[in-house]
Amino acid sequence: TMTIHNEEHIVDVHVRSGVYSSDTIFDYTRGYIATKLFSRNACFIMKIKQEFIPELQEIGRLAFERQTMKDMYSPNNVWAQFQAGSSRMGHLKDWILYGKHIEKLCTGLPLYQ
Repeated sequence: TMTIHNEEHIVDVHVRSGVYSSDTIFDYTRGYIATKLFSRNACFIMKIKQEFIPELQEIGRLAFERQTMKDMYSPNNVWAQFQAGSSRMGHLKDWILYGKHIEKLCTGLPLYQ
């Protein structure tokens, strides 16, 4: 499921698929994406790169298109591959940078950037 909060420039994406379940936040105000992978009990954070990540208005349109035309191919799929590296627990300076939405998602989990 996807929830778009236009007033806060936030997109929440919840994937419920057994071992592949995750929660993702696109924070367009701060410019970061955070994904909490339940199978790994970890949080992955990356900077939004405009050339690869659709804008807030575009992501809503793409979600609507996908829901209404499930059989059609779209070249605008967003994929990210995470490679495990060194992690650390979030600190106050991280939450100031990433914002309250990502803090709520990732508090208490190892952070991978």
